[in-house]
Amino acid sequence: MSGCARAVGPCAAYAGIRDELAAIASQQRESTAGSGSAAGTDFQVVIDIMGTPAWAARRLSGCQHAGAKPASQAPAQSALAEYRVLIRSLLALAAREGVALEWWSPWNEPNDPVFLSPQRGSCSKDAPPLAPALYSELARAMAGELRAHGGQHHLLLGELNAYSSGSHDRLSASEFVAALPADVICLGDAWSIHAYASPAAATVDPVAALEAALDARAGCARGARVWITETGAGAPHPGSPRRAFAADDQAGCRALGSQLLRWSRDPRVRAILQYTFREDPAYPVGLIGAELSHLYPTYRLWLEWSRRKAAGEAPPTPAAACA
Repeated sequence: MSGCARAVGPCAAYAGIRDELAAIASQQRESTAGSGSAAGTDFQVVIDIMGTPAWAARRLSGCQHAGAKPASQAPAQSALAEYRVLIRSLLALAAREGVALEWWSPWNEPNDPVFLSPQRGSCSKDAPPLAPALYSELARAMAGELRAHGGQHHLLLGELNAYSSGSHDRLSASEFVAALPADVICLGDAWSIHAYASPAAATVDPVAALEAALDARAGCARGARVWITETGAGAPHPGSPRRAFAADDQAGCRALGSQLLRWSRDPRVRAILQYTFREDPAYPVGLIGAELSHLYPTYRLWLEWSRRKAAGEAPPTPAAACA
């Protein structure tokens, strides 16, 4: 593809994307043949863009998180044209491979400085937020490109980290939604959040908090659908290295089971996705160990949920499914 080194990274990475899309196309064809549904409707893909190449990054400004990397910096306004080129490239590649790409998210965890920086103009919890405006540039660019392309495409807004409170260098999910411009709020009617399970008692359900923040914006946001695009359980503090204690795995499984029960009863929740199936050593909340030999209790939890859903039965209790 012309310009792949600049728009979508090295051409070797582009070849990897092509191979992955080819595998997805095969899965979409199989699911369609087996169900008789429209092409691709049983196997959906969400495109979630993240990571700014050095040439596209803004100059350092505002409050910078100690763990932020060069790829964390928001794309410069001058790079938005290349961001649109990336979207066009993926659409063209998907068309060649016969893949339906219906769902698109402008950026990953835009309220987290590790993924989008700066979050605030200065390192004070009371400083005005900057990240919502930076995210809005990307959301508008993506929406414009998808409209120009035509076809069936939807924006999945948010992809938020489930922070219940803000700090000097990050925004809570509610704070982020409150600061978005009204036109961006109306670019889609589905929102997503990443909410991991922890045995520690949570004072706020992140999904309920997101719904309340959307309803507070009224208009287009009121009653919007919610997807939990990342969830799972691992160490007592999700994402930290697992401890070699079976009790931790059981406690995490029960916490995840309780979340699943609560979210399954919420008519606004339309999707709940496990991250990941195989353990990701960088964020260990998988269902099976990286060595593919050890099953965590959460594997049995999801298996029982799937079995009961397919049979039209009531969902399992966390204690029974995690045993």
